[in-house]
Amino acid sequence: MNETGRPQDFPMTNPRADRVRDVAKLAGRPARLKRGRFLAEGPQAVREALGLHRERTAAGGPAVVHEVIASEACLDRLPELADLAQGTPLRLASDEVLAAMADTVNPQGIVAVCSFVDVSLESVLDAGPRLIAVMCQVRDPGNAGTVLRAADAAGADAVVLTGSSVDIYNPKAVRSTAGSLFHLPVVLGVDVEDLVERCRVRGIGVLAADGYGTVNLDKLQDENAARRLGNDSVASEYALEAPTAWLFGNEAQGLSDAELALADHRVAVPVYGAAESLNLGTAATVCLYASARSQQGPRVGNA
Repeated sequence: MNETGRPQDFPMTNPRADRVRDVAKLAGRPARLKRGRFLAEGPQAVREALGLHRERTAAGGPAVVHEVIASEACLDRLPELADLAQGTPLRLASDEVLAAMADTVNPQGIVAVCSFVDVSLESVLDAGPRLIAVMCQVRDPGNAGTVLRAADAAGADAVVLTGSSVDIYNPKAVRSTAGSLFHLPVVLGVDVEDLVERCRVRGIGVLAADGYGTVNLDKLQDENAARRLGNDSVASEYALEAPTAWLFGNEAQGLSDAELALADHRVAVPVYGAAESLNLGTAATVCLYASARSQQGPRVGNA
Protein backbone atom coordinates (compact mmCIF):
# COMPACT_ATOMS: atom_id res chain seq x y z
CA MET A 1 0.00 0.00 0.00
CA ASN A 2 1.38 3.43 -0.85
CA GLU A 3 1.40 6.61 1.23
CA THR A 4 -2.17 7.51 0.38
CA GLY A 5 -3.46 4.14 1.50
CA ARG A 6 -4.33 3.07 -2.05
CA PRO A 7 -3.93 -0.66 -2.76
CA GLN A 8 -1.11 -1.71 -5.03
CA ASP A 9 -2.19 -5.23 -5.96
CA PHE A 10 -4.24 -6.17 -9.00
CA PRO A 11 -8.01 -5.81 -8.58
CA MET A 12 -10.26 -8.76 -7.86
CA THR A 13 -12.20 -9.44 -11.05
CA ASN A 14 -13.62 -12.95 -10.75
CA PRO A 15 -17.04 -12.91 -9.01
CA ARG A 16 -16.87 -16.71 -8.64
CA ALA A 17 -13.52 -16.78 -6.86
CA ASP A 18 -13.36 -18.54 -3.49
CA ARG A 19 -12.48 -15.33 -1.65
CA VAL A 20 -15.47 -13.55 -3.13
CA ARG A 21 -17.79 -16.39 -2.13
CA ASP A 22 -16.25 -16.43 1.34
CA VAL A 23 -17.10 -12.76 1.86
CA ALA A 24 -20.57 -13.14 0.33
CA LYS A 25 -21.41 -15.88 2.85
CA LEU A 26 -21.40 -13.25 5.59
CA ALA A 27 -24.83 -12.20 4.32
CA GLY A 28 -26.07 -15.37 6.03
CA ARG A 29 -26.42 -15.75 9.78
CA PRO A 30 -24.66 -19.16 10.06
CA ALA A 31 -21.44 -17.80 8.56
CA ARG A 32 -21.63 -14.66 10.70
CA LEU A 33 -22.02 -16.64 13.90
CA LYS A 34 -19.27 -19.07 12.98
CA ARG A 35 -16.74 -16.34 12.19
CA GLY A 36 -17.92 -13.56 14.48
CA ARG A 37 -17.84 -11.19 11.53
CA PHE A 38 -20.28 -9.29 9.34
CA LEU A 39 -20.38 -6.99 6.33
CA ALA A 40 -20.69 -3.22 6.38
CA GLU A 41 -21.76 -1.99 2.94
CA GLY A 42 -21.56 1.48 1.45
CA PRO A 43 -19.38 4.54 2.12
CA GLN A 44 -21.23 5.74 5.23
CA ALA A 45 -21.17 2.40 7.05
CA VAL A 46 -17.54 1.72 6.09
CA ARG A 47 -16.49 5.23 7.13
CA GLU A 48 -18.03 4.81 10.59
CA ALA A 49 -16.63 1.28 10.95
CA LEU A 50 -13.14 2.55 10.17
CA GLY A 51 -13.59 5.40 12.64
CA LEU A 52 -14.44 2.96 15.44
CA HIS A 53 -11.59 0.70 14.32
CA ARG A 54 -9.06 3.49 14.64
CA GLU A 55 -10.45 4.56 18.01
CA ARG A 56 -10.33 1.07 19.48
CA THR A 57 -6.96 0.06 18.10
CA ALA A 58 -5.42 3.35 19.24
CA ALA A 59 -6.55 2.45 22.75
CA GLY A 60 -5.01 -1.00 22.45
CA GLY A 61 -8.28 -2.77 21.75
CA PRO A 62 -9.11 -5.39 19.14
CA ALA A 63 -9.57 -4.61 15.47
CA VAL A 64 -13.05 -3.78 14.20
CA VAL A 65 -12.32 -3.80 10.45
CA HIS A 66 -10.31 -6.67 8.99
CA GLU A 67 -10.52 -5.87 5.31
CA VAL A 68 -11.90 -3.20 3.00
CA ILE A 69 -12.80 -4.04 -0.60
CA ALA A 70 -13.65 -1.19 -2.94
CA SER A 71 -13.94 -0.20 -6.57
CA GLU A 72 -11.43 2.25 -7.98
CA ALA A 73 -14.27 4.59 -8.89
CA CYS A 74 -15.44 4.70 -5.26
CA LEU A 75 -11.97 5.53 -3.97
CA ASP A 76 -11.51 8.17 -6.66
CA ARG A 77 -14.78 9.75 -5.60
CA LEU A 78 -14.15 9.41 -1.85
CA PRO A 79 -10.37 9.39 -1.30
CA GLU A 80 -10.79 9.95 2.44
CA LEU A 81 -11.92 6.34 2.75
CA ALA A 82 -8.52 5.13 1.62
CA ASP A 83 -6.89 7.47 4.12
CA LEU A 84 -9.09 6.10 6.92
CA ALA A 85 -8.12 2.57 5.89
CA GLN A 86 -4.40 3.18 6.50
CA GLY A 87 -3.05 0.09 8.23
CA THR A 88 -6.04 -2.05 7.20
CA PRO A 89 -5.92 -4.43 4.21
CA LEU A 90 -7.51 -2.59 1.28
CA ARG A 91 -8.21 -4.33 -2.02
CA LEU A 92 -9.57 -3.13 -5.31
CA ALA A 93 -12.41 -5.06 -6.90
CA SER A 94 -14.50 -4.81 -10.03
CA ASP A 95 -18.16 -3.84 -9.88
CA GLU A 96 -19.07 -7.45 -10.68
CA VAL A 97 -17.10 -8.72 -7.68
CA LEU A 98 -18.65 -6.14 -5.36
CA ALA A 99 -22.11 -7.06 -6.63
CA ALA A 100 -21.37 -10.71 -5.84
CA MET A 101 -20.21 -9.82 -2.31
CA ALA A 102 -22.87 -7.28 -1.39
CA ASP A 103 -26.42 -7.97 -0.30
CA THR A 104 -27.89 -5.01 -2.21
CA VAL A 105 -29.13 -4.98 -5.81
CA ASN A 106 -27.10 -1.84 -6.52
CA PRO A 107 -23.91 -2.00 -4.42
CA GLN A 108 -22.28 1.29 -3.50
CA GLY A 109 -18.72 0.38 -4.42
CA ILE A 110 -17.26 -0.54 -1.04
CA VAL A 111 -17.64 -3.17 1.69
CA ALA A 112 -15.79 -3.88 4.92
CA VAL A 113 -15.43 -7.16 6.77
CA CYS A 114 -15.97 -6.30 10.44
CA SER A 115 -15.85 -8.05 13.79
CA PHE A 116 -18.98 -8.12 15.92
CA VAL A 117 -19.12 -4.92 17.97
CA ASP A 118 -21.74 -5.76 20.61
CA VAL A 119 -20.87 -5.45 24.29
CA SER A 120 -22.09 -6.97 27.54
CA LEU A 121 -25.12 -5.71 29.43
CA GLU A 122 -23.01 -5.42 32.55
CA SER A 123 -20.59 -3.01 30.88
CA VAL A 124 -23.48 -0.80 29.78
CA LEU A 125 -25.17 -0.69 33.18
CA ASP A 126 -21.91 -0.18 35.05
CA ALA A 127 -21.30 2.96 32.96
CA GLY A 128 -24.30 4.67 34.57
CA PRO A 129 -26.57 5.12 31.52
CA ARG A 130 -29.35 7.68 31.49
CA LEU A 131 -31.20 6.52 28.37
CA ILE A 132 -31.50 3.00 26.95
CA ALA A 133 -33.60 1.77 24.03
CA VAL A 134 -34.76 -1.84 24.40
CA MET A 135 -36.19 -3.79 21.46
CA CYS A 136 -38.40 -6.68 22.52
CA GLN A 137 -39.14 -9.26 19.82
CA VAL A 138 -38.46 -6.77 17.03
CA ARG A 139 -38.20 -9.03 13.99
CA ASP A 140 -37.78 -6.75 10.98
CA PRO A 141 -34.15 -5.83 10.26
CA GLY A 142 -35.10 -2.48 8.75
CA ASN A 143 -37.10 -1.51 11.82
CA ALA A 144 -34.33 -2.62 14.17
CA GLY A 145 -31.82 -0.51 12.26
CA THR A 146 -34.15 2.48 12.29
CA VAL A 147 -34.67 2.30 16.05
CA LEU A 148 -30.92 2.01 16.62
CA ARG A 149 -30.33 5.04 14.40
CA ALA A 150 -33.01 7.01 16.29
CA ALA A 151 -31.41 6.06 19.61
CA ASP A 152 -28.05 7.29 18.34
CA ALA A 153 -29.56 10.57 17.16
CA ALA A 154 -31.29 11.08 20.52
CA GLY A 155 -28.02 10.57 22.36
CA ALA A 156 -29.03 7.31 24.03
CA ASP A 157 -26.32 5.51 25.96
CA ALA A 158 -27.07 2.05 24.59
CA VAL A 159 -29.43 -0.13 22.57
CA VAL A 160 -30.48 -3.55 23.83
CA LEU A 161 -32.13 -6.32 21.80
CA THR A 162 -33.83 -9.28 23.45
CA GLY A 163 -32.93 -12.83 22.47
CA SER A 164 -36.02 -13.14 20.28
CA SER A 165 -35.23 -10.05 18.23
CA VAL A 166 -33.65 -9.89 14.78
CA ASP A 167 -29.91 -10.27 14.25
CA ILE A 168 -28.62 -6.70 14.16
CA TYR A 169 -25.78 -7.88 11.90
CA ASN A 170 -28.26 -8.79 9.17
CA PRO A 171 -27.12 -6.79 6.10
CA LYS A 172 -30.43 -4.90 5.90
CA ALA A 173 -30.27 -4.02 9.58
CA VAL A 174 -26.68 -2.79 9.26
CA ARG A 175 -27.62 -0.61 6.27
CA SER A 176 -30.66 0.78 8.11
CA THR A 177 -28.48 2.01 10.97
CA ALA A 178 -26.64 4.30 8.50
CA GLY A 179 -23.43 3.83 10.47
CA SER A 180 -24.99 4.27 13.92
CA LEU A 181 -24.19 0.64 14.74
CA PHE A 182 -20.61 1.86 15.23
CA HIS A 183 -21.52 4.84 17.44
CA LEU A 184 -23.09 3.49 20.61
CA PRO A 185 -22.97 0.30 22.69
CA VAL A 186 -25.26 -2.48 21.49
CA VAL A 187 -26.22 -5.46 23.65
CA LEU A 188 -27.69 -8.61 22.13
CA GLY A 189 -29.61 -11.66 23.33
CA VAL A 190 -30.86 -10.17 26.59
CA ASP A 191 -33.65 -11.62 28.74
CA VAL A 192 -36.02 -8.71 29.32
CA GLU A 193 -36.96 -9.78 32.86
CA ASP A 194 -33.30 -9.88 33.86
CA LEU A 195 -32.72 -6.51 32.21
CA VAL A 196 -35.60 -4.85 34.07
CA GLU A 197 -34.48 -6.30 37.39
CA ARG A 198 -30.94 -5.07 36.89
CA CYS A 199 -32.14 -1.63 35.80
CA ARG A 200 -34.23 -1.24 38.94
CA VAL A 201 -31.28 -2.16 41.16
CA ARG A 202 -29.40 0.73 39.56
CA GLY A 203 -32.26 3.21 39.84
CA ILE A 204 -33.16 3.17 36.14
CA GLY A 205 -36.87 3.52 35.48
CA VAL A 206 -38.59 1.32 32.92
CA LEU A 207 -41.23 2.69 30.53
CA ALA A 208 -43.21 0.68 28.00
CA ALA A 209 -44.20 2.40 24.75
CA ASP A 210 -47.84 1.34 24.42
CA GLY A 211 -50.55 2.90 22.27
CA TYR A 212 -53.11 1.90 24.91
CA GLY A 213 -51.09 3.19 27.85
CA THR A 214 -52.78 5.33 30.49
CA VAL A 215 -49.84 7.71 30.88
CA ASN A 216 -49.70 10.47 28.25
CA LEU A 217 -46.24 11.31 26.93
CA ASP A 218 -47.17 14.91 26.18
CA LYS A 219 -48.32 15.38 29.77
CA LEU A 220 -45.03 14.01 31.09
CA GLN A 221 -43.14 16.43 28.84
CA ASP A 222 -45.25 19.39 29.95
CA GLU A 223 -44.61 18.56 33.59
CA ASN A 224 -40.91 18.21 32.96
CA ALA A 225 -40.84 21.56 31.15
CA ALA A 226 -42.48 23.23 34.16
CA ARG A 227 -39.85 21.79 36.49
CA ARG A 228 -37.06 22.88 34.16
CA LEU A 229 -38.41 26.42 34.38
CA GLY A 230 -38.12 26.30 38.17
CA ASN A 231 -41.57 25.10 39.24
CA ASP A 232 -40.39 22.28 41.49
CA SER A 233 -43.87 21.80 42.94
CA VAL A 234 -45.15 20.17 39.75
CA ALA A 235 -45.73 16.50 40.43
CA SER A 236 -45.66 13.79 37.78
CA GLU A 237 -46.54 10.13 37.36
CA TYR A 238 -43.01 9.70 36.06
CA ALA A 239 -40.09 12.14 35.87
CA LEU A 240 -38.80 12.01 32.30
CA GLU A 241 -35.52 13.53 33.43
CA ALA A 242 -34.73 10.37 35.40
CA PRO A 243 -32.53 7.58 33.98
CA THR A 244 -34.86 5.53 31.78
CA ALA A 245 -35.01 2.34 29.76
CA TRP A 246 -37.73 2.39 27.09
CA LEU A 247 -39.26 -0.92 26.01
CA PHE A 248 -40.36 -1.11 22.36
CA GLY A 249 -42.32 -4.10 21.11
CA ASN A 250 -42.91 -6.24 18.08
CA GLU A 251 -43.99 -4.46 14.89
CA ALA A 252 -47.38 -6.24 14.64
CA GLN A 253 -48.31 -7.20 18.19
CA GLY A 254 -46.47 -4.58 20.21
CA LEU A 255 -45.26 -5.54 23.67
CA SER A 256 -46.69 -8.72 25.17
CA ASP A 257 -48.74 -8.63 28.37
CA ALA A 258 -45.78 -10.08 30.24
CA GLU A 259 -43.45 -7.39 28.89
CA LEU A 260 -45.95 -4.62 29.66
CA ALA A 261 -46.29 -5.90 33.22
CA LEU A 262 -42.55 -5.44 33.77
CA ALA A 263 -42.65 -1.69 33.13
CA ASP A 264 -43.17 0.99 35.76
CA HIS A 265 -45.63 2.72 33.42
CA ARG A 266 -47.27 2.16 30.05
CA VAL A 267 -46.84 5.38 28.09
CA ALA A 268 -48.86 6.38 25.04
CA VAL A 269 -47.80 8.83 22.34
CA PRO A 270 -50.97 10.82 21.66
CA VAL A 271 -52.32 10.67 18.12
CA TYR A 272 -54.13 13.87 17.12
CA GLY A 273 -55.05 12.93 13.58
CA ALA A 274 -56.95 10.04 12.01
CA ALA A 275 -54.05 7.56 11.96
CA GLU A 276 -54.73 4.43 13.97
CA SER A 277 -51.22 4.34 15.42
CA LEU A 278 -47.56 5.15 14.83
CA ASN A 279 -45.12 2.65 13.37
CA LEU A 280 -42.31 1.32 15.52
CA GLY A 281 -39.57 3.60 14.24
CA THR A 282 -41.64 6.76 14.62
CA ALA A 283 -42.92 5.87 18.08
CA ALA A 284 -39.42 5.00 19.28
CA THR A 285 -38.05 8.27 17.93
CA VAL A 286 -40.73 10.35 19.68
CA CYS A 287 -40.26 8.54 23.01
CA LEU A 288 -36.46 8.67 22.98
CA TYR A 289 -36.38 12.34 22.06
CA ALA A 290 -38.89 13.12 24.82
CA SER A 291 -36.54 11.57 27.37
CA ALA A 292 -33.42 13.08 25.80
CA ARG A 293 -34.90 16.59 25.81
CA SER A 294 -36.10 16.21 29.38
CA GLN A 295 -32.67 15.11 30.55
CA GLN A 296 -30.89 18.20 29.22
CA GLY A 297 -31.09 20.09 32.51
CA PRO A 298 -32.76 23.35 33.54
CA ARG A 299 -33.35 26.17 31.11
CA VAL A 300 -31.81 29.56 31.89
CA GLY A 301 -33.76 32.75 31.20
CA ASN A 302 -35.19 32.73 27.69
CA ALA A 303 -32.69 30.17 26.35
